[in-house]
Amino acid sequence: MEITASMVKDLRERTGAGMMDCKKALMETNGDMEKAIEYLREKGIAKAAKKSGRLASEGIVDAYIHGGGRIGVLVEVNIETDFAAKNEEFRSFVKDVAMQIAAMSPQYVKREDVPAEVIEKEKEILKAQAINEGKPAHIAEKMVAGRIEKFYNEVCLLEQPFIKDNDKTVEQVLKEKIATIGENINIRRFVRFEMGEGLEKKEENFAEEVMKQLK
Repeated sequence: MEITASMVKDLRERTGAGMMDCKKALMETNGDMEKAIEYLREKGIAKAAKKSGRLASEGIVDAYIHGGGRIGVLVEVNIETDFAAKNEEFRSFVKDVAMQIAAMSPQYVKREDVPAEVIEKEKEILKAQAINEGKPAHIAEKMVAGRIEKFYNEVCLLEQPFIKDNDKTVEQVLKEKIATIGENINIRRFVRFEMGEGLEKKEENFAEEVMKQLK
């Protein structure tokens, strides 16, 4: 049976598991949705969605400095217990998150954090762009809906492609870690500093530089 993208998407929404895990589960169960859910539960992957509502008040604040001090990131990631906060896999994930922020420069953790006025302003810009492209007003309105999703993908940390695996979003990797470690994990807040930010300077490809460090 052919495993379609919509099947993978449906399973991911129902279980909170990562895209590749969902695809594998569907392949292993010949496309049977209910058996795929059972498969993910047996592997402990689907449990992540249930754990996401539990209080995570422990954790760590980690720092990442790139390029000899050109970019600095501080990020707070919470987990349920102090014991789990010392887990090497958790700490490695936090470091990856800090590197993600350094490379991809998100502005918010999740789309719910984006102020309403920022969204409205962006919609105005996107609509004006569509009209300037020669699209009628009613078509421009429809185009805005799709383009605002791209805006969220760019500015929201959880919706960005993960720098170590572009087939997954940061949110999918987060859910995988929740399932693996067995506790709820929450990326609470971050701050990113870039040397000379706001000053005129030559353009740098920091994402490319950070990726080189991963090899």
